[in-house]
Amino acid sequence: MTQAWVLGQRALREAWRTPEALLPTLFIPLFFLVVNVGQAGKIFPAASTEFLKGQGYGAFQLPASLLLAASFGTAALFLVEDIEGGYFDKLRSAPIPRTAIVLGRLIAELAKGLLIATALVLLGLAFGISIASGLLGFVILVGLTALWSVVFVGFMQLIALKTRSAAATNSGGLVFFPLLFLTPNFVPRDLLTRPMEVAASLNPVTYVMEGLRSLILDDLVWSDILPAFTVVAVLGALMLALNVRLIQRYD
Repeated sequence: MTQAWVLGQRALREAWRTPEALLPTLFIPLFFLVVNVGQAGKIFPAASTEFLKGQGYGAFQLPASLLLAASFGTAALFLVEDIEGGYFDKLRSAPIPRTAIVLGRLIAELAKGLLIATALVLLGLAFGISIASGLLGFVILVGLTALWSVVFVGFMQLIALKTRSAAATNSGGLVFFPLLFLTPNFVPRDLLTRPMEVAASLNPVTYVMEGLRSLILDDLVWSDILPAFTVVAVLGALMLALNVRLIQRYD
């Protein structure tokens, strides 16, 4: 883990030197939050909409913005720069485990994810959204969002390692938008049409979103929270294994 931590610190310094790369990570999710609430807030008033549990529609939409913020994957673009500049070949020739090369960037992404998720939730609190699950729920909410960012960056790094192209890697990030809209994004799953409900149930992002949403609208409901962590754990382990395998076969 020592080598992974050192590489993680280097990746964090990369992000610190390019703060402009983080601005869209905050601005775009906030933009979608404001637009979605502005379009549907009056359709779902807090007083008469049962699934809002007494909160405004912004509380229902905040998880979508958190997932969007966690799904930018800028670390994969820095990896492409390392590949193009030759630094990645130096890492592969160094006597360090291949897992450390992967984990270094994932550790940095976890730290960035914690920071960005905290900022978004605090902004939500400033606009009247409350966390029904309390302080522990706030911590779990931020942690789960950050872990999803690690999963997504693991996926983006697969594209970077396979294509070695910044353009292809950047385009690969667009895969999240169909996944985001194939979730109970605007209404709960039981209010979706049958085909959409089936698609949402097959989509792993749905369970992460519902876990985040339950932390905001309900007290600690572990039947919603545990599936979200299960999805993150399974996909995270899969992304780590595939990244290590690609590096081992990298030529």
